[in-house]
Amino acid sequence: MTTPNTAGQDQDGAGGTVDLGRPPFELGLNSFGEVATDGGRLLGDAETVRLLVEEARLADEAGLDVFSVGEHYREGHTDSAAPVLLAAIATATRRIRLGTSVTVLSTNDPVRLYHEFSTLDAVSGGRAQIVLGRASATESFSLFGYDLADYERLFEEKLELFLRLEREERVTWSGTVRSPLTGQRLRPRMRPGGIPTWIGVGGSPDSVVRAARHGLPLMMAVIGGQPRRFAHHVALYLTALGRFGHAELPIGQHSLGLVADTDEEAVETWWSYWQPVVAALAAERGFHAPDRRRYEAELEHGALFVGSPETVARKIARVARELRLSRFDLKYDIMRLPRDARARTIELLGREVAPRVRELLASRDAERA
Repeated sequence: MTTPNTAGQDQDGAGGTVDLGRPPFELGLNSFGEVATDGGRLLGDAETVRLLVEEARLADEAGLDVFSVGEHYREGHTDSAAPVLLAAIATATRRIRLGTSVTVLSTNDPVRLYHEFSTLDAVSGGRAQIVLGRASATESFSLFGYDLADYERLFEEKLELFLRLEREERVTWSGTVRSPLTGQRLRPRMRPGGIPTWIGVGGSPDSVVRAARHGLPLMMAVIGGQPRRFAHHVALYLTALGRFGHAELPIGQHSLGLVADTDEEAVETWWSYWQPVVAALAAERGFHAPDRRRYEAELEHGALFVGSPETVARKIARVARELRLSRFDLKYDIMRLPRDARARTIELLGREVAPRVRELLASRDAERA
């Protein structure tokens, strides 16, 4: 039976203990490093990187549980070196956990990735975690010299190796995607069992079963349509966990949205910046561009979490109950969104939405008791 990577506390090098006890329900933020605007001026890449460090500090002060960044290689995104960025954030924050909304394992070297995240975990005092995925945006394959035809094999072999590096002191391994290992011992070492490691899925049942087989928590990217359609994935995951001999593990959801003081402000602000981004993606990938009617349907029943604190809290609580979530991450940045709107989302999510979600979930639990 595989030991799941759900470590909750760590000893730092000086002998101190970092308290990573889990709250009843975790709320976090995801960023793809998308460039912001300030007073109508488009920030440069370096300015946006520094802004992310500041926003993580705001999230820490607001009481949020996790701050995560993605991995992209597209114009307008500044998240191509997540471990470096997270290490900078670690020095500006005290308690918030630091991770990735996705790390494209297929085009990373597991040994190098282990070193990067063991170092991040040491720098942050045991706050590092990671979400591993196969990639929905595939620019990294050509950039780093990989063949998309090897998409599945790359991920499966590298996942096996990364997990063994986390869980074993010395690893002897051979495969087809990199040179073999013959009992090397990596430094610095991660905490025993490794850092919390999730599998990110976008809709593939095979990925859901893979997470269960390896005994890893499941992070679902729900970015369109009704979230309840992922209930089948949750049921499959829970069934597969039992079949592979694992206890129930955390399930999380990643979705897009914005929180503002009023529903009207949130709805109009998000539409102004979300619509051109999705229209460009529609042209690139061949699906229908969004119109206002479909946008409002996504707000009402779909995967956009946009509104006042009460509106967003009620929607998160409803989806958490439907999908048995223990964590919800809001992807709060979108191309050219003003920095003050980003900051207000962070503040409201931490100080108003998070406690309200926990209150709503607790009241439902009390009714069932």
